[in-house]
Amino acid sequence: MAANPMTQFEVYRIGPEIKVGAFDISFTNASLFMVVSSLAILIIFNLGSKKNSLLPNKLQLLAELSYTFISKMIGDTAGTKARPYFAFIFSLFMFVLFCNMFGMIPYTFTVTSHIIVTFMLAVFIFVGVTIIGFVKHGFGYLKLFVPSGVPAVLLPLIVIIEIISYLSRPVSLSVRLFANMMAGHTMMKVFGGFVISLGVVGGWLPLSFSVALTGLEILVAFLQAYVFAILTCIYLNDALNLHH
Repeated sequence: MAANPMTQFEVYRIGPEIKVGAFDISFTNASLFMVVSSLAILIIFNLGSKKNSLLPNKLQLLAELSYTFISKMIGDTAGTKARPYFAFIFSLFMFVLFCNMFGMIPYTFTVTSHIIVTFMLAVFIFVGVTIIGFVKHGFGYLKLFVPSGVPAVLLPLIVIIEIISYLSRPVSLSVRLFANMMAGHTMMKVFGGFVISLGVVGGWLPLSFSVALTGLEILVAFLQAYVFAILTCIYLNDALNLHH
């Protein structure tokens, strides 16, 4: 009998139970892979930036390409005013990317397949961008909800739609990442179960699908990190430049 594909998303405690009041803050497998992803980022980019040689090694090349890629993305979407926020966007992209990629390794845990993780990241971004908008423009930031050139008769309806659209940002941002990672890993587990249950003779077709799906999931893991970061840049652009 094939294993339940949803068991890979179970969060379980590692070590003793730790409670603060009504909150359980015990260390879990999700916590472990968030720590592992963060440490991997720190180690790789520390080693990559230690030696600035004219002929870069692989780690230095990775660090330089990553820096250039994120810098160009910020410049293209949010402009020069967003440069002070480079470190945050860079860290956000790398954290989501490494969490996604670690989840591709067998017997690991995909942190971004849990809505609570992606939603908290999205809420942090939403609150931060909103604060930046009000700090930069004061109450003039509310002009974001009043598009220019709209007839007065339609303005109340448009303002309501704009407010709903703005408030839905953390939901759409978090669900997009969570749904893609969860759906992809579920499909991989299902096809893997078919390979085991059908055996050598009948399992070649689902095996070929599994190989193709794995390649696609690696691409999706990168694209979802990119989409998460670029949408953050777009929201930041609204806060800094007040495009409406």
